[in-house]
Amino acid sequence: MSATTPSTSKDRFIDKARPVGMALIPVVILAGVILLFLITNGAGLHVTPVVPQESVTFERTVLQPGKIDLHLRNMSSQAVTIAALNINDTILPYHIDPGPTIPRLGKATIHLTYPWVIGEAYSITIFTSNSIPFTASIAAATNTASPTSKTLLSYTLIGLFVGIIPVMLGITWFPALKLAGKGTFLFLMAITTGILIFLGIDATNEALETAQTVGGAFQGVGLVGIGIVLTFLLLDAITRWQVSIGRGEAEQRLNLASTIAIGIGLHNLGEGLAIGASFSVGAATLGTFLVIGFIIQNITEGLGIIAPIVKDNPSLKRLVIMGIIGGAPAILGTWIGGFTSSQPLTVLFLAIGAGAVFEVAYEVFKLLQRSTAKQPRPLTIFGGVTVGMLMLYITGLLVK
Repeated sequence: MSATTPSTSKDRFIDKARPVGMALIPVVILAGVILLFLITNGAGLHVTPVVPQESVTFERTVLQPGKIDLHLRNMSSQAVTIAALNINDTILPYHIDPGPTIPRLGKATIHLTYPWVIGEAYSITIFTSNSIPFTASIAAATNTASPTSKTLLSYTLIGLFVGIIPVMLGITWFPALKLAGKGTFLFLMAITTGILIFLGIDATNEALETAQTVGGAFQGVGLVGIGIVLTFLLLDAITRWQVSIGRGEAEQRLNLASTIAIGIGLHNLGEGLAIGASFSVGAATLGTFLVIGFIIQNITEGLGIIAPIVKDNPSLKRLVIMGIIGGAPAILGTWIGGFTSSQPLTVLFLAIGAGAVFEVAYEVFKLLQRSTAKQPRPLTIFGGVTVGMLMLYITGLLVK
């Protein structure tokens, strides 16, 4: 027995390694083809472009008294060298850290001493060593918020006003809704579906708009697709697993309400990002309007959380927890948006929020179908979805 064991183990190892080796053969051949293409200079066609293909993005502009810091990222396929800078058509000296040559996807920060004036507009242009210009605009200059205890508290309060308070206020409708009949319950569920669909579309639009600013190498639209699709599938898998373990209908409704709270929370994270970013670059008026608009809009999100459990008796503690889950991410979003600048991360967060909202809208719609299987009410569902979407659309008309 002992004599045959090593041979058996070796055979098993070979059996397991053989598919891996066979799978690597096309990869090795492909690497050889690419190497041959490079050695022959594009199969003799000399594919190097005559005009340099350069792309530099301004990720963040930080203004402090007498100073401007420009955070750059090289989105080109090769290294880029920064050669000159001007503000409002005046060439100025500067210091760039870590150096003027930025590798592909690398970052650099330009430090500039400049007596800028609050409220004034500035156009900043950098030139590469190939004399290719890249421009950033400051509509109205103001001090950039820095991570201090005061600004952290301010952003926390904004997140509280935008997220937790309105969502909690929406949840306080629970006792009144318990008195409603089945028709009213179905109508509320349909309204919830409409609200979620509109939120998902809105978040997708914001993600796609932001995706245009991240540069080609990061493939902003691809990030949007990854965030939406993978989040949808993950939440759907979690929901199906909860159903498969044999939980009762009441517990499934409670789980659905919790999932809605998670989806709304992820969406509010994206809202917080937008608000924090607006205040951080000095767009205080825009930030204020966003806050007011989100406060009005988010009270309907509390309604969406409690709609599936109107017929049940959840504890006050559970309702509070769901309200916090739905609203608190707005605080985290304002922190991230106010103190950091990562456009790819912002795109991904917005896409995750959209995917989560679309998935919970799908779950609510399935619950509606089950509830109307014996007695279909298509007009009730149509009317509720319409009202839900119009509620948010009209809110946007008033405050955006």
